[in-house]
Amino acid sequence: MKVAVFSAKPYDQEFLTAVNQKYGHELKFFIPSLDSQTVALAEGSEAVCVFVNDRLDRKIIETLSQQGIKLIALRCAGYNNVDLDAAQELGITVVRVPAYSPYAVAEHAIALILTLNRKIHRAYYRVREGNFALNGLLGFDLHGRTVGIIGTGKIGRIAGKILHGFGCHLLAYDLYPNSEFGEQYGEYVRLEELLAQSDIISLHCPLTPETYHLIDDRAIALMKSGVMLVNTSRGGLVDTKAVIQGLKSRQIGHLALDVYEQESDMFFEDLSEEIIQDDVFERLLTFPNVIITGHQAFFTADALNNIAETTLSNITAIALHQSCSNTVSK
Repeated sequence: MKVAVFSAKPYDQEFLTAVNQKYGHELKFFIPSLDSQTVALAEGSEAVCVFVNDRLDRKIIETLSQQGIKLIALRCAGYNNVDLDAAQELGITVVRVPAYSPYAVAEHAIALILTLNRKIHRAYYRVREGNFALNGLLGFDLHGRTVGIIGTGKIGRIAGKILHGFGCHLLAYDLYPNSEFGEQYGEYVRLEELLAQSDIISLHCPLTPETYHLIDDRAIALMKSGVMLVNTSRGGLVDTKAVIQGLKSRQIGHLALDVYEQESDMFFEDLSEEIIQDDVFERLLTFPNVIITGHQAFFTADALNNIAETTLSNITAIALHQSCSNTVSK
C-alpha cells in the first residue's frame, strides 16, 4: 500500500523503515504535520499515517477522500484530532495503536513526580556551578502520601502499581473501574473525593468532550492546598489559565506537564532560535515549581518499535481486507 507518513521525524523514519522490511509497503515520509497547507502531499497515496498533532478535521478528511485516501493510520492511541463522523461518512477507515508501551508513559510520570518533588532539575544546575547549598531543595517522602490516579487504563494502572511500591496510598477514579486494581492497589472513589484527599494527582485518561478541561477552576478549588498535579495524557484535560491561577494562589504547589492544550504549533520542533508567541505557555515557564517536557513520555526505543510494528500490521490488515482489532469506530 502507498502510504504518506506525516510528522515523520528522523526517529519515525528509522523505526518504520526497519519494521517495514517484513511488510513491504511503499512509505513516503513528510516532515511537516498534516494540515490544510500540506494535505496536497498525500496525492497519489492510498493511506496517510499520522501522529498526535496532525489535523484531521472534516475539511481535511474531505480533501483526503477526493485524493482517493481510504485509510487513516494513527501512530498513537488517542484519536481526538480525527473527525470520526466525517471519516465514516466518506468510507475512510481509521486505525490506531492502542498500546505501544504503557510502561514508558507511566515511568515518565513517576520521573516527573520525583524530579519535581526533590528539585533534581534545580540541583543539577546548582552543582554544575559549584553551588552545593541545600536551601530551596526540600522535598517530601512519597511513602505514606495519598496519590490520586484519574484514569486506570493500562498506563494509569502501571503508574499506580509503581507508586504502590513506594508505599503510597492510592485513590482511583474511572468510569469503568478495574476490579483487580481496586482489590490489590487502590481504592475507587468519586472524583470529588479524590481531588479533595490527594497529595499528588496524576492524569491518565483520554481526551473526550466529557473530559475536556476536567481540571478547571472548580476542580482546583476542591484540591488540597499545595497539591502536585501531573499530566502525561492529553493537554486538553487541563484548563491552563485555571492552573496558572492555582499556581499563583499556591493552591497548586507543584505542576508537571508532558502535554499542553496548545502544543501542536510547538512540540516536536526546535524553536530555540524563535520567539514563542504563546503567552500562556511562556507564563507557565516562569514558575520555579513547574516542569514541562515536550510530549516525550512515550519516547523509548521499545515504544517506537511497538508503534511501528502495530501501525504497519494495521495497514497490512486493511490492505488485505482482513479484520483489524485496532479499528476506531464512532
